[in-house]
Parts: sequence; C-alpha cells; structure tokens
Amino acid sequence: MNQDTKKTAVTLYGRVNVPQERCRVNFCTDMEKSVLMSNFERRSWHQVSQDDEWNFYWASTQTCRNLFSVESGYRMNDNQMINHFPNHYELSRKDLLVKNIKRYRKDLEREGSPLAEKAEVVLHGGQVVTRYVHLDFIPVTFVLPADYNMFVEEYRKSPQSTWIMKPCGKSQGTGIFLINKLSKLKKWSREAKAPFHPQLSKESYVISRYIDNPLLIGGKKFDLRLYVLVTSFRPLKAYLFQLGFCRFCTVKYDTSVTELDNMYVHLTNVSVQKHGGDYNSIHGGKMSVQNLRLFLEGTRGRAVTETLFASIQWLIVHSLKAVSSVMANDRHCYECYGYDIIIDNQLKPWLVEVNASPSLTSTTVNDRIMKYKLIDNMLSVVLPPDGIPDVRWNKVPNSESLGNFDLLIDEEFIDKDDGTNIGGRSVKHSKK
Repeated sequence: MNQDTKKTAVTLYGRVNVPQERCRVNFCTDMEKSVLMSNFERRSWHQVSQDDEWNFYWASTQTCRNLFSVESGYRMNDNQMINHFPNHYELSRKDLLVKNIKRYRKDLEREGSPLAEKAEVVLHGGQVVTRYVHLDFIPVTFVLPADYNMFVEEYRKSPQSTWIMKPCGKSQGTGIFLINKLSKLKKWSREAKAPFHPQLSKESYVISRYIDNPLLIGGKKFDLRLYVLVTSFRPLKAYLFQLGFCRFCTVKYDTSVTELDNMYVHLTNVSVQKHGGDYNSIHGGKMSVQNLRLFLEGTRGRAVTETLFASIQWLIVHSLKAVSSVMANDRHCYECYGYDIIIDNQLKPWLVEVNASPSLTSTTVNDRIMKYKLIDNMLSVVLPPDGIPDVRWNKVPNSESLGNFDLLIDEEFIDKDDGTNIGGRSVKHSKK
C-alpha cells in the first residue's frame, strides 16, 4: 500500500479507513492448526487473546456457544467476525438435522409446493414405500428414545434390513454401531447406562436405515466430504468448494453378518480408518472429487455423472433451506460446514451428516495443500475487499475472490416468481 493510500484509503463500499497502523487485523483462535496460522500470518494479522480487542475469531463450537450465551453478555462491534452461527447445531446435530428436514417437508406440503411431491417406489429388497420425489435425500431416520415405537413399526415392515445407530452429539465415528435384529437393540438398551426411558436417558441417538448398496470403487465403500461456506441464512448465501474428496474404507465392503461389527468395512471416517492395518499414510485413503468425476464419466457416462453432481447441489441447498428459518442469522457470523454424502450404486446421493467443525488436521501433503486453499479462499469470500472485517459490507465478493468456491445459491438475486435450476431441477423454490 503506498503512502497516499495509507492516509485515506477509500473502500469499495464508500467509507474512509483509519490510518494503516490502526487497521491491523487482530485475530484470536483456540485451534492453532498450521493451515489456519499460516493463512493468518501470510495476511500479516496479529494474534491476541480472547480478552484483548480482536477482529477475527476462529473458535471451536463450544467457545462460540459460550461467547453467544446470555451469561457472557458479550456484544460484538462492526469490525468483528466469528466462524460459527450461534445455533449452528440446528444443521450439525444429527437429531436436529432430521427434525428440521422433516419439518421443512411438512411446511412445503401444507403450502402445496411441487417440491413436496410424493410417489411410490420399490426398494431393492422388494418393499413398496412412499417417498418424496425431490426431497428424498436422507435415509429413513428416527430419534431414540423418543421415536422408539415408530422405529419398531418401520423395522417390522422389513425385518431383514440393517440399521445404523449414532449418538447425536458425537463425531468422528464415536459410538456408532450397526444392527440387523431388534433383539440386538433391546440388548444394547438394557446394557446402556441410559436405557430407552425418556426420563432417564441422558443421550439421544439417531437410528437410520443403512445404505447397504453403496457405490464401490475397487470393492471398497467411500463417502464424499464436501465443504460448504454459508455467509448468510436470510437471505441464504452459500458456496461450494470445488476441491472436496472421497474417504475410503481400508477393507473391502462385505454385507455378511460376520462383518457387521467391523467398522473398517462400514465407516469411512479417517479417525477410524487410520487405526487399521491396511491404512495408507501416503494417500490417506482419499481421492479427489475431480478424479471421482473422471472415473464416473468413464464408467457410467457423462450425462449420469452430471445428474449426480447436480443432485448433490440440490441436496445441499435444500438442507440449508430446511434450517434457514430457525438459524440465528447474526451478521458477524459465517460458517464452513463439512458435508458427508454417500452415493449408492444407482448413483443417488444421500446426506449422512453435516459437521460444524470439519477437521483441519492434514493427513497427507495433498490434504494440507487443499485445506490451506480452503481457508485462504474462505477468508477472501467473507472479508470485504480491503481485508478488514466489517459487517456493514454486503457480503457479495467479486469473481476473483471466490477462488475455488462456486456460488450455490444467493436468494438475494433469485426472482421469486421464476423457477430456478439449482441441482438441475426445474421445480420452483419455496417462497418461504
């Protein structure tokens, strides 16, 4: 910046900056990951403690909840930003995600929206069920203990099916197991410290129909980790990072009962797979989304591959729309969510879960490069052109600032009377 600019730097949104020495960006963080720190250092930001005057806070979800709590009484000024929305868990807690998507579907049904269209489908086991045509992107899921009786009723319709149990408030594969018999669930309930009794249960679980026909590559199951940046929920503004990746199991997929408890067969989490004897530390059991696209175009054809990736975008947008009305849309906040998506052998994508704090630990060289770019591009999108946090900015970055992000949706620019084509579908968006 030259001397004249230092004296009076007029920003693109019409205000005069204070002198350069007073415009230093102070950051604080309770997650000193190398991909974060190197990005902050490259911008010549200055690290301070939470008790000092900070402009940019990269915080854990717990720290963020504490900061926004009524007890803290903390109020942010116009030049402060933080990396989570106050109630980010509406999307990232497994039970709340399911609850919000179910509510979103019901609201659209009441409005008579074509998005809520239903049809009968035949499962690969032969069972005929009624499903949403456009919004069938999460497996049939129940929250336990509250929905136990409804789960039993569903289970008895197809007693040979496999279900996956996950604790609602945990991550990285902790506490997950599969069941294919009701007796196994009852046995677990008896042995658990918190049995299925609403007054006694301390932790809730979700139980979902297991996607037992996943798309396999090299005989192994995988899922997609995609990064989605949300800068506003009302109006909804979201971006998809192009450099996502596939996470592979280290052991070939096997549906036999003997392998039901083998998490190296069923769970793609790196935190699980890295402990397996077949884990490859060079590539980390990962493959880029670009290479997945090339593989699918070569084996399944370009048209169905394009349809798959369009459906993934559709899934992401409508999961965000499902929570947009309940999210505390604080202008000081933005969020990078980690989406976990499984593709079945019919090339249908399923949303498994959404993470509010996707791992920034680098397991390979390529991993580190990709995550460094993720943070760098994210900062360029959420910050005004002069790089100084200011919530009065309209959060509309120019095309150069997007880097490897693609715009998913910006409701501010959607004509409410026109059908949009997000996800390659011609159905009109809800006007909620």
